[in-house]
Amino acid sequence: MAEDKDQVLAQAEDKMRKAVSVNREELASIRSGRATPALLNRIHVDYYGTQVPLNQIANISVPEPRLMVIAPYDRSSISAIEKAIQASDLGINPNNDGTVVRLAFPELTEERRKELIKVAHARAEEGRVAVRSIRRHAKQELERMRKDSTLSEDEERVAENRLQKLTDRYVAEIDENLKRKEAELSEV
Repeated sequence: MAEDKDQVLAQAEDKMRKAVSVNREELASIRSGRATPALLNRIHVDYYGTQVPLNQIANISVPEPRLMVIAPYDRSSISAIEKAIQASDLGINPNNDGTVVRLAFPELTEERRKELIKVAHARAEEGRVAVRSIRRHAKQELERMRKDSTLSEDEERVAENRLQKLTDRYVAEIDENLKRKEAELSEV
């Protein structure tokens, strides 16, 4: 029956890893003063009646630190790309010359930096909550196994300690990602 306990821990670790990955992507989508294609990961374009991720219908490049160029594979989608960017939470007006869409990223004001840091903290907290929720579910599963007599109290205690170490490790990873994002946002 040690297999079941290990299975619960392995599933919890896998879910925690995924939660940290999602959190890393969410933090990457917060705009700093620098242009990065990751900012457009969550933007979907209405392409012939279907919502399609922007990176699937256009080539995205960053020729300069504060400029992003979006070259659609199909030129007729330029207006749809512009609408999707304007409707997003990026706060940037796209410019097009008929062949490509340009996004010029202005220097962030101090007030805007502080707002974005608050957003980053909120997203990191959501990640921590997700990891702790996974821990809670795994712990409930271990308790159920002990009540069903498939796990001794000692085995449950050892498994819960391992579970707590996993939780601490993934919460620390989220905190580290937040620190990096804060440094990036504070950079002038």
